[in-house]
Order: sequence, then C-alpha cells, then structure tokens
Amino acid sequence: MCRIAVIGAGITGVTTAYELSLLGYHVTVIDKHLYPAMETSFANGGQLSACNAEVWNQKATVLKGIKWMSEKSAPLLLNPSFSVHKYAWLMEFLGNIKHYKENTQETVRMALLARQRLFEIAEKESIDFNLEKRGILHFYYTKADYETAIRVNTLLCEGGLERYAVSHDEIKSIEPSLTGNYYGGFYCPGDATGDIHKFTAGLARVTQQNGVEYLFGQEVISIQHYEQGISIQLKASDENMDADAGIIEVLNADAVVVCGGVGSYQLADMLGDRVNIYPVKGYSITVELRDEYSQKYAPWVSLLDESAKIVTSRLGSDRLRVAGTAEFNGYNRDIRSDRIQPLVDWVNRNFNLSTEFSVPWAGLRPMMPNMMPIVNRGKRERVFYNTGHGHLGWTLSAATAAMISQQVAQAHRI
Repeated sequence: MCRIAVIGAGITGVTTAYELSLLGYHVTVIDKHLYPAMETSFANGGQLSACNAEVWNQKATVLKGIKWMSEKSAPLLLNPSFSVHKYAWLMEFLGNIKHYKENTQETVRMALLARQRLFEIAEKESIDFNLEKRGILHFYYTKADYETAIRVNTLLCEGGLERYAVSHDEIKSIEPSLTGNYYGGFYCPGDATGDIHKFTAGLARVTQQNGVEYLFGQEVISIQHYEQGISIQLKASDENMDADAGIIEVLNADAVVVCGGVGSYQLADMLGDRVNIYPVKGYSITVELRDEYSQKYAPWVSLLDESAKIVTSRLGSDRLRVAGTAEFNGYNRDIRSDRIQPLVDWVNRNFNLSTEFSVPWAGLRPMMPNMMPIVNRGKRERVFYNTGHGHLGWTLSAATAAMISQQVAQAHRI
C-alpha cells in the first residue's frame, strides 16, 4: 500500500489525512506536539466565514496599516525591526495588489466548497464541535465605512456568496444582545461557527479508527528525497519527555504532504522549494459565561466589527470566543496584555455580560503574500503542499484537503 506522510496535525493536516485515508492510502501524520490542533488550530475566532474571504492586498489596507503603526491598540501592528524575510514578504504583498479582485473571488469559491464539505464530514462522522449555523453579521459605525463595504459586498456576491445589506434595526433584530449604535451592516446567513480544536481532535480520532497513524512529539529535522520515495528524519520534541532525545528515527514514505503552518517555510526549504509563509500573530479570549445573566445576554449570531477587526463566536451555552488583531512580529508567540485588553474592552462596550473569566491566547497565522493557500506539488515529484491559509485555515481546509488529496491520487496510484 502506498504510504503518504503528512507533516502537521492542525486543521489542514488532519483534514488532509482524512481525505487521503478515504482514498485508500496508508497515512502517517507527524507533529511535534503531543496532541492534534495545539497551535493555530487551538483557539481561533471560530468563524467558518466565506463572507470574510476578501484578501488584504489593497491600497486602503496598506494606508491603514501605516496609520496604525503608531497606535498600540490598533488592529494591525508591525514591528519595524529589520528582517529580510518580513520585508521580502511585504514587498511581495504589495506586488499582489493587482490580483486583489481575482484572488478574493477565488477565495469565496473555495470557502463555499469547504463549508459544504465540512458540514458533510461533521454529519457523517458525528463530530460535536459546537457548530452554530446562524450566519455571520458584519456591522459598521459610520456611513463612510459602510459605503466602502458596499463595494466589497458586490465583489463577494459576484463570487457566489449570499450576503445582503441590513439596517440598524435589522442588526438588532438579528442579534438582540448588541448594545451599540450602528449605521448598517451585511448579513451572510449561510456561514457558521464552531470550535476548531474540538473538530480537529474529533476528526483525528476518526482517522485513527480508520487506520491513520499519528507520530506525536516528533520533530522533523531533515527530509531526503529519492527517486523511489521520501525519507524523513525525526527526533523527539522538547514536549516528548518519554522519548530519548538522542535517538533519531526515520520514516520512509512514497510521498509527503506539508501541512506545517508557519513551519512550512522551513520545511519547504529542506525540500528545495520556496514557500514564502510569514507568521502573522492573532489573539483571542475565551470568555467563560459562568452566570445565567451572561449566558442569556451573550450573542449567538457570529459577529464581525469591521472598524475594530474583531470577531465573535458562541461556543455552546457557556463560552464566547472573541478574536482579532494582526501582528507582524516574527515567530514570537508571547501573549501581550496590551493586545488582549482591547478585546476585553470591546466586549464590555458591546454587550451586557461578565468578562471576569477570560482566557487569553495567541497563535501564528501562516500567511502567503498573495493571501492564497498553497495547494500544489513542489518542484520534486513526491512533494506536495497544503499550507499558507492565513486567517482562513478553519474556513478553507475542508476544500483544500480534498484538492491536494486528488493531486496526490493523480500522481501516486495505489
């Protein structure tokens, strides 16, 4: 049987393993952590959001970014210290402004396919992940911001999205818990929310039952490519206290799929490819709704405040996930209190609920300069990539996993 190695047990790696196993491949997933979904797939914003498919490559975003550089609580923060990787990525980002429209509409198309596929998987495999199919509501405070959003909405709808304008009163009708004053908004009824960690962990258990092997606590130190296969050298990660750190293990496979998140940049380099992923940090808080009043007045409909770039997702009766910000600061994973506090303040401004028990988190989004995932073969015959999904990994993974699995199948018949 043909063996495929998948590097990474986040949402992209586990969905890829699932699709490959359905095609009959022997799949081995490698991850340096002891459990699946322990990095960017742990506590993201929770939105399965085709309505958030707009890529960031446009002049208005660049101008806002420059303005925000002097504001500590701004949605976007750029550490100006010099880094060849960072500034090369930024130059490529600017070069992709000309592809803004086509890339946005292609992202919408993938997101709609992914949404349908993820719902199918969850139903078929009976995965409980706090799924809420209540749509996503975007709201705006000013006429100027709303009129700018009209152009974006037209672009998204041309890509196949169902999304329509709503007034202030309709906003309050869709989500009565909101306490602010809003000029207008847009509502996408087909989008949804859910707990990415619960889904990924649940699907990993399903794949294990179907024969997928997981090598947890193992770090890839080198990858050798041969005419007849792939050889991956592994050592115990720092988390794996049960293993002898001095022992190097070798996994031989017929092909490899790199789903390594922000680590894909280094993994691709081992394989002779350039995959220009840069880590863009995002923050979240999980507000524990411990009292009946907070549970009653926390929102159930998923929200996106366009001015603050903050999203919400209700995760069952007793949790509210609130996420936002984009920070260009290398591979730094520190949870900064000055980036968490704006999320708490935003909740307090917009809802009548207690934020006393709020759990902070930070994760690194793997972003390509064109904001599009890499779902393709590498230069070498037995190398494939499903990575670089940026802020839409949860939204797109069910589609890109199926796409890359079909590419593997075309190249490597069982």
